[in-house]
Amino acid sequence: MGEVTSSRGRPGTGVREVEVLAHPGYFTTQLAAVLGWAKKYSLFQYPFVTACCAMEYMALASPRFDMARFGAEAPRFTPRQSDLLWVVGTISQRQAPVLKRVYDQMAIEKWVIAVGACASSGGFYDNYATLPGIDKILPVDVYVPGCPPRPETLIDGLLLLQDKIKRGDRTPGVVKPRIDPVALAARGAARRAPARRAAEDEP
Repeated sequence: MGEVTSSRGRPGTGVREVEVLAHPGYFTTQLAAVLGWAKKYSLFQYPFVTACCAMEYMALASPRFDMARFGAEAPRFTPRQSDLLWVVGTISQRQAPVLKRVYDQMAIEKWVIAVGACASSGGFYDNYATLPGIDKILPVDVYVPGCPPRPETLIDGLLLLQDKIKRGDRTPGVVKPRIDPVALAARGAARRAPARRAAEDEP
C-alpha cells in the first residue's frame, strides 16, 4: 500500500521531523481488503457467447448450479455497464475486432474469463479462419479448459477469479482439474498390477 509517514515536532525549534514507517498502516490495509471484498461480490458480467460452450454457461445460471450465490448473477448486455467478460466458444478472425471493441468499451476495472478450449487456444480449429486464443487480442485473467467444460468447472473458474480480485492479482490463472488424470492413471495401474502378474505367471 506504500509507505506511511508520521510527523513530530522538535521541542523549542518549531521544526517538524518526518519519520517514515516501513509497514503499511492498519486503516489502509483494511480499506484495501474491504474494497477487494466488495469488488469480488459485485461482478456485472457480459456474456460473449458464440458456440457449444453456451449450453454449459447457461446451465450455470439455472437453479441447480445457481450462479447468484457467488455474487455474479446480473448479466449486462451492454459492455458499458459490465466489468466481467465471459468469452464462451470459438472466436473467428472476423469476430475478433468486435470482441476487442466490446472489451475496450467495458467499465474499468475489468476482467476476462476464457471458457473452453476454443476461446483459450483455438481448440481443434487449426485453420486460418479461427483466432488461436483470445489472448492474442486482449488480456485473459482466467482460462477454463474443456471441450466443453462442465458447469462445475465454470464455477471453479469464477471462484478462482474472485480470489484473484480479492488479492489484487492480475496474473493469468488456469482452472486445474478436480482429479489429476496422471495420478488417476497411476492408481489404476497399481490396482491392475497384481492381476497382470497373476496372468503372466499362469502356464
